[in-house]
Amino acid sequence: MRSDSKHATAKPVIKVRDLVAGYGEEVILKDLNFDVLEGEIFVILGGSGCGKSTLLKHLIGLCPPMAGSITINDLALTDEQNLQRVLRQCGILFQSGALFGSMTLAENVALPLQEYTDLPQTHIDTLVRMKLALVNLAGYEHHLPAEISGGMKKRAGLARAMALNPQILFFDEPSAGLDPISSAELDQLILHLNKTLGTTMIIVTHELDSIYTVADRIIMLDKRAKGIIAAGDPAHLRENSQNSYVRQFFNREPSPHKTGLE
Repeated sequence: MRSDSKHATAKPVIKVRDLVAGYGEEVILKDLNFDVLEGEIFVILGGSGCGKSTLLKHLIGLCPPMAGSITINDLALTDEQNLQRVLRQCGILFQSGALFGSMTLAENVALPLQEYTDLPQTHIDTLVRMKLALVNLAGYEHHLPAEISGGMKKRAGLARAMALNPQILFFDEPSAGLDPISSAELDQLILHLNKTLGTTMIIVTHELDSIYTVADRIIMLDKRAKGIIAAGDPAHLRENSQNSYVRQFFNREPSPHKTGLE
């Protein structure tokens, strides 16, 4: 975990209180309580099926809470007017990058600017070049997504997510599908953007290398508990958690009952 001294006096920008999340009548997560502080890199992790994606969908307003509340900058997401205001302050990098294949990288990044601002096209073109340069894609403005690598698609998706200068960035499994070198490069880009722009970042991932590299703080979800079973510094939890599953996760150890080991 990185030094948290810069967050010692930071205020919460996201507050989750007594959240119950699920679909229909099925409860996936219950009794969730946590804050995300301004400017920090906050990681949501856990095993397969633990509810990471469900929580992300609730944090960005795609799903309403079954109970409890989520506020971003003290605005409740259950209010439709608030939700639209909040979403203007947020950017989202989807797992696949979610670029439009028939559009160039420049056209993809320009979309939010064209939809949500009244800027003239010349200004939009300048901003697009700046955003692509920020993620080390200067000169690739006229390339189609099919013409670039997986890591470059993720970075182009990040440029689009940052188009409106969001206060908060959400990442859904940013390292998924990337080779180790591309994954490490993306981690370093995330750290650089966080340091230089001060953007609050919420990352859903299970990639341990990335977690140890970028996380200021984590919460760990568990399918059986339907909630948070660990929170804090991943390096500390790896060595000191009283929960054996948490230690196994952070040390990448198999469960004895699944391997025949005692």
